[in-house]
Amino acid sequence: MKKYKSVLLKLSGEALGDKKNNALYSPEALDYISEEIKQARLAAPETHFSIVVGGGNIWRGARSTGINIPRSDSDSMGMLATIMNGIALRSALEEKGIASALLTSVNIYPLAEHYSRRKALLCMENGSIAIFAGGTGSPFFTTDTGAALRAAETGAEIIFKATQVNGVYDADPNICPNAKKYDSISYDEALSKGLKIMDASALAMCLDNKISSLVFSLRMPGNIKKAILGEQTGSIIHP
Repeated sequence: MKKYKSVLLKLSGEALGDKKNNALYSPEALDYISEEIKQARLAAPETHFSIVVGGGNIWRGARSTGINIPRSDSDSMGMLATIMNGIALRSALEEKGIASALLTSVNIYPLAEHYSRRKALLCMENGSIAIFAGGTGSPFFTTDTGAALRAAETGAEIIFKATQVNGVYDADPNICPNAKKYDSISYDEALSKGLKIMDASALAMCLDNKISSLVFSLRMPGNIKKAILGEQTGSIIHP
């Protein structure tokens, strides 16, 4: 069992929302996620811990709404959505007594700190959780790529991708009850099988920098803590 020295948790924006009531934020979801992060933090206080959060609960892109907005502007709106989510997550963590700092690729001071690698490393060395928002700071890149970039810059050993399913399957387990789950798979094999773990640019960056990924269910209490302690959960994708 391996306790990781440095990890990056990738959260989707949808995880913070409330689809049932068509609300951008769910108080229950924010409380649940922040508590799960708190338990992981307390279990491994010496581990460098960072988070990248998406913006899908607020903005899914112009194509999803039918609004005629250029892709670059649409992606800029998505970057701002991730910053809003970063503020919400920072607030939820601080309410639970977990120190965190929000670092954004877009200079939006004083709402958040402008990202730099040195600031991020200093934050984590001081025992705080670094929350990265704003994606890469450029359009045409997803938050998956932003997560891979920040993981590479800060020396994260592994990306934890918390999703709605408990691992990587050869088909959608919600549609195909006989879908095969992979406990361990390489990036090359995942690419050859067409498994959509993350976008191509993020995969390439993880491969180049020898960063593993772990896909697991956010819905199962204790999974983030298990993952950070190196316990078996979900599916691991290795270089």
